[in-house]
Amino acid sequence: MTTLTAEPADDVATARHRIRPWRWVAGIVLAVVTAQLAWFLIGNSRFQWDVVAEYLFDSTVLAGLGTTVLLAVVAMAIGSLVGGLLAAAQLSDFAPLRWAATVYIGVFRGIPPLVQLIFWFNLAYLLPRLSIGIPFGPVFASWDANLVITPLTAAIIGLSLVESAYLAEIIRAGLLSVDSGQRDAARAMGFTPGQTFVRVVLPQAMRTIIPPAGSQFISVLKGTALVSVIAMADLLHSVQVIYNRTYQIVPMLIVACLWYLAVVTLLTIGQRRLERHFSRGHGVRK
Repeated sequence: MTTLTAEPADDVATARHRIRPWRWVAGIVLAVVTAQLAWFLIGNSRFQWDVVAEYLFDSTVLAGLGTTVLLAVVAMAIGSLVGGLLAAAQLSDFAPLRWAATVYIGVFRGIPPLVQLIFWFNLAYLLPRLSIGIPFGPVFASWDANLVITPLTAAIIGLSLVESAYLAEIIRAGLLSVDSGQRDAARAMGFTPGQTFVRVVLPQAMRTIIPPAGSQFISVLKGTALVSVIAMADLLHSVQVIYNRTYQIVPMLIVACLWYLAVVTLLTIGQRRLERHFSRGHGVRK
């Protein structure tokens, strides 16, 4: 009769860490690249960091930064409102409404934002006067289009229309991500359609909506740099005005980059907090 002898089990306490030489090589390469980049930024006098420090908090630059943030917030607010209506229209069982929403989204997502900004800024060429009244009937009030369509209004219209098209798809995807059984359960509990949407569907949809919507907010913030082509005094236009006078192009562009990075970082932190708030109960919080 053969006696089976069990092999001794490996003791985890005496296990040695596995050596991965390629990780050491990658780490050394990254360290060398980082050191070289730091030396390039610090040692190259053409960056003119003293000029960057001088103009970083300049009143003109801060005013341009305020305009940039204002445009992004207004465009996102209007875009969210219109986008929500478009998403509801796309989910409607009324076919003409769905078709109209689909065409709207296709048009304003298909035309580049820069082209739209220039078009809206030149709207007075097509409509010299803007009026309110009954179609094909009497006019109640009218205004000179050149006085109404300023760089600010053209920027708000152009950016808001673009954002509404993208946000419509984001909101629609978020609403469709909620299982239909949630609505059935809410109806079984006696919730009205409005209560079902506000208390059941929307909180769950926000978990899917927040990440791409936050990224879209960051995109529109950076996209406000396009309004400089219509002489809108945003952050980029403000630094352009300064370097056209001082010919210090690189340091002024660095000033703009630093402010864009600062605002985007703050928005990213806020986005992460919102994501954690609406993801409660889903997975493990880190």
